[in-house]
Amino acid sequence: MPITIKTADEIEKMRAAGKLAASVLEMIEPHIQAGVTTAELDKICHDYIIAAGAYPAPLNYHGFPKSICTSLNHVVCHGIPNEKPLKNGDIMNVDVTVKLDGYHGDTSKMFVVGQPSILAERLIRVTQESLYQAIKMLKPGIRTGDFAAVIQQHAESHGYSIVREYCGHGIGAVFHEDPQILHYGTPGTGDILEAGMCFTIEPMVNAGKRHTKLMRDGWTVLTKDRNLSAQWEHTLLITEDGVEVLTLRDEEDLPRVIRHLDA
Repeated sequence: MPITIKTADEIEKMRAAGKLAASVLEMIEPHIQAGVTTAELDKICHDYIIAAGAYPAPLNYHGFPKSICTSLNHVVCHGIPNEKPLKNGDIMNVDVTVKLDGYHGDTSKMFVVGQPSILAERLIRVTQESLYQAIKMLKPGIRTGDFAAVIQQHAESHGYSIVREYCGHGIGAVFHEDPQILHYGTPGTGDILEAGMCFTIEPMVNAGKRHTKLMRDGWTVLTKDRNLSAQWEHTLLITEDGVEVLTLRDEEDLPRVIRHLDA
């Protein structure tokens, strides 16, 4: 499908959906504690999204059975919430996508239960840094390979690896649309960014090797070597001179709007 350039009206709807998605992650944080199950977290998020007049986009998407994805420890992505209680030291990605007024906001964040290991803390930090470095580059005229290479270089310079089977994506009225957003690559390759494009960047970074394994449930993706994995995600809008982070949370040390004078 061709890459869609969003109209002013669509951009307003994307802003509203992005803001709601970010608020789900802010809302759920105090509930993430040892002893709580991911199924309980799913129910809290589901009820919050419905009460806001939106719909949790993952629910029944190609048969996915829950409203959020909860990916713990060596789960790379698409973890299905279940009845197993969280325990001290767990790290978990919570991935939320809402559909509000026909448009999607998609974002994820790493959470820590209790005290993380030094290895886990470092992996989480470096993964977020790789996302932020990419976001800060975004403006019309650059290519997707330009920022993909920066993500890969930052992760690999710390001894980590980038998952290659799963990527970011265009987003709008459709949950997943073009372009595909790889998190590894070569500068000067890939699609050229244009004002009005909306897409996610969501690097999955493994502490060990990059290889993954799909579980029999058809959704849950694991690191093959059982090492930890981390992921962060934002929905982004390319502006005339830079980028707007549509799913920014209040706690983040990142501007909502980044302008490049040379754009």
